[in-house]
Amino acid sequence: MKSPSVKCVLAIAGLVLAASAAQAQELKIGYVNSDVVLRDAAPAKAALTKLQAEFTKREKELTEMGNRLKAAGDRFDRDQPTLVESEKVRRQRELIEQDREFQRKRREYQEDLSQRRNEELASVVERAQKAIRLIAEQERYDLVVQEVLYASPRIDITDKVIKALNAQGGK
Repeated sequence: MKSPSVKCVLAIAGLVLAASAAQAQELKIGYVNSDVVLRDAAPAKAALTKLQAEFTKREKELTEMGNRLKAAGDRFDRDQPTLVESEKVRRQRELIEQDREFQRKRREYQEDLSQRRNEELASVVERAQKAIRLIAEQERYDLVVQEVLYASPRIDITDKVIKALNAQGGK
């Protein structure tokens, strides 16, 4: 059996390298900046508006309650030198109880807001992922990534995703 010549081995290696380079050039990669999608897409803006409408009243009530509590505390501080001991103790207890109630309501508000924000964002993220898959299939992307350290603007398809989401409207 004859061993292959050096020229033949080099020729085969060159063909393999050329074939793999050609395949690498055909690889189509896209990048989506999810932060921009969640900030600029119409469904994300609609979700934010919905949350604001839903929680504005409670936020206003909390602000008013905090203002009343502060005013009561200021009034107590101002009146304290002239109050008898039993009245001081009674008003301090009232202030402590009002503060506990305020803190409880504020904590509930934050928890409710956080939960609703997560629900609304999950819906937007799900719709964005569907739009990304659709764009990837239609434009034959081999890979679409979201979290990267750097992506060339040449492969950024964020605007396409936002346009697709905006075309869907508030659905």
